[in-house]
Amino acid sequence: MAVTRTPRGRWVEEGLRALAEGGPDAVRIEPLAQAMGVTKGGFYWHFTDRTALLGEVLDLWERANLEDVIEAVERDGGDARTRLRRLFTMAFAGTGALRTDLAVREWARRDPAVAERVRRVDNRRMGYLRGLFGALGGDEAEVEARCLMALSLWIGNHFIAAEHPGGSRPAVLERAGRLLEGC
Repeated sequence: MAVTRTPRGRWVEEGLRALAEGGPDAVRIEPLAQAMGVTKGGFYWHFTDRTALLGEVLDLWERANLEDVIEAVERDGGDARTRLRRLFTMAFAGTGALRTDLAVREWARRDPAVAERVRRVDNRRMGYLRGLFGALGGDEAEVEARCLMALSLWIGNHFIAAEHPGGSRPAVLERAGRLLEGC
């Protein structure tokens, strides 16, 4: 009978969940194994150590919160306004990605390598937004202001939702949509 091993990706997904809930200190081998109902020995079939897991957790965060989002927005096409509306709808649809993003940002305050990755991801986000807002017209300063406001609204939405559970998402999405006015 073959031994069934927990897939590598399952460890990474569980690590990302733990990161979102408790920051990088919560990404520990034994608690992850317990959460998955497996032994921690299986971890070492896939990873040399916790640092290797944390690196892959960051890779998954970047892929899920940047690359996959851009791909999903672009998949259905449309003009820049349509793609921005699609992006805003996705961004304000839930808090899972944002919770993870905030946990990574908190981690970046203590770890220069993570801070560099956050800067790289934010620069790519801003570049994508600049392309979309730029296609709508306006001078460079206006485009930059709209991009900064869109990113700030997304991050700030977490705090608004915490203060007003259940009722704030449509209002924030409406305000995000106003960024498109006058374009």
